[in-house]
Amino acid sequence: MSHHEPHATTEPRTGAAMGMRGCVSASECRSDRPGHGLHAMQERLAATTASKWIDAILTGVDAHGFATVVDFHDGSVHRVWHHDAFDGALQAGEPVALHALYGVLARGTDRFSVAYA
Repeated sequence: MSHHEPHATTEPRTGAAMGMRGCVSASECRSDRPGHGLHAMQERLAATTASKWIDAILTGVDAHGFATVVDFHDGSVHRVWHHDAFDGALQAGEPVALHALYGVLARGTDRFSVAYA
């Protein structure tokens, strides 16, 4: 049996919001972590699992990228985060869809990767 060395401790990186550690700015970020860029496989999987979409209304988006959506069917509230605050593309009161499994927020043809907050 081989001997395993413990992992070295890492220094925490700063960031304005969760998942943003180490990112300088949204326009320069190339990460495909939840809430950053939408990975092609994430988009395909969300498109092929239609039963997991939640129809909702967007109740607000703050400057830090946190959005609140309310489910049309049961009124449950979901809070999600996106790296660049959805690039200003979303407005309160708009109908959206949230993919409960793959973390995708859709408005019309726009798709955003989101992290659940």
